[in-house]
Amino acid sequence: MLRKEQNDLLTQTGTRTPMGEMFRRYWLPALLAEEVAEAGGAPVKLQLLSERMLAFRDSEGRLGLIDEFCAHRGVSLWFGRNEEGGIRCPYHGWKYDVNGQCMEVPSEPAESGFCNRIKLKSYPLIERGGIVWVYMGPPEDQPPPPEFEFATLPLGRSFITKRFQETNWLQALEGGVDSSHVSFLHGASLHHDPLFKGAKGNQYNLSDLSPVFEVVDTEGGLFIGARRNAENEQYYWRITPWVMPCFTLVPPRGDHPVHGHFWVPIDDEHCWAWSFDYHPTRDLTQAEIQAMKEGHGIHVKYVPGTYRPLQNKDNDYLMDRAAQKAGHTYSGVEGIGMQDASLQESMGAIQDRTRENLVSTDNGIIMVRNRLMKAARALAEQGQLPPGRDAVAQSIRSVATVLPRDVPFKEGAKDALRAEPGKPHTTV
Repeated sequence: MLRKEQNDLLTQTGTRTPMGEMFRRYWLPALLAEEVAEAGGAPVKLQLLSERMLAFRDSEGRLGLIDEFCAHRGVSLWFGRNEEGGIRCPYHGWKYDVNGQCMEVPSEPAESGFCNRIKLKSYPLIERGGIVWVYMGPPEDQPPPPEFEFATLPLGRSFITKRFQETNWLQALEGGVDSSHVSFLHGASLHHDPLFKGAKGNQYNLSDLSPVFEVVDTEGGLFIGARRNAENEQYYWRITPWVMPCFTLVPPRGDHPVHGHFWVPIDDEHCWAWSFDYHPTRDLTQAEIQAMKEGHGIHVKYVPGTYRPLQNKDNDYLMDRAAQKAGHTYSGVEGIGMQDASLQESMGAIQDRTRENLVSTDNGIIMVRNRLMKAARALAEQGQLPPGRDAVAQSIRSVATVLPRDVPFKEGAKDALRAEPGKPHTTV
């Protein structure tokens, strides 16, 4: 368990908090590229790390992310007109460019130079791999663009969604690095979900419900290995990478696409759960893409016109007790993504970790917490930049493999854990 002050350190990500300052040293997924695809199109509200912002693509095609509120009297610029290289507040006509610089104050003489002294907070954006990424930290600490494998592939090889989750970011992340729950919560889905079924590894998951965890430090995070018994004196390994602060990859199953997540704080009680599928050596099939659009795999169906899941706490996640009793689903909630989200949201907006009782299968979670706290404190107290911000740390893969029992996974899967263009992924 954690002390209250440790739980607060990990879960609070607003301005001037240690964890919030650490998050601000990374490129974070901000928007799907399709949300701001149109030059001169409608602006988009965005809240990250408890800051309310506005994203838009101006009439010349430039991306901008600025403070949501006009510097005059605080009107939300979401009501603004996106016109001629900037966005104009509809209240009194103040106009801002993509960098937050005020361009016009119609009520003041141009020769006064008043508008030159007005500038909203703004953050840089880059578009990469179907995602618009934001960097919210000091300019001098800005890292290179993200090099996660899925974001570097041709777009036909990846599929990306996001969903609104009503919890703190940490309990979502902790679900992403916990391989022990798969045999229970997702067990039935391994048989029928089109993005999971048919893999040999499913048999190992379902036949050994007591995995042994081994965790290895990496430059940018951890490799979390879950070991289960296989035939012929071998072990089946599922190796989940975690890259700081909030990136995880799900070990593959057969030739199905590889899954992964980012868990990005909106505020301390909500987060964006980003989910992506990709295949390193081929385009996704139309059947795979259709399955993802229908909410299979780690993806979900939405309330129309939103990114809120159709299954949510207001409708008890459309829980089906009859299906639970019959064994069609372990929890009564349909869909792998919502099976996770429903239980994570049931813990409350911020889980009270002072009351938990951890066991050996929680070793990965324990080490993730320790790495996060250590890095946040090092930044706050010594100005030491956190790890996981470069291509070496990000060019990794998840792995599913069978190894002899006397071979540690860090040796037997060493090459498989590195992402290289054109190299098939290691899977069972």
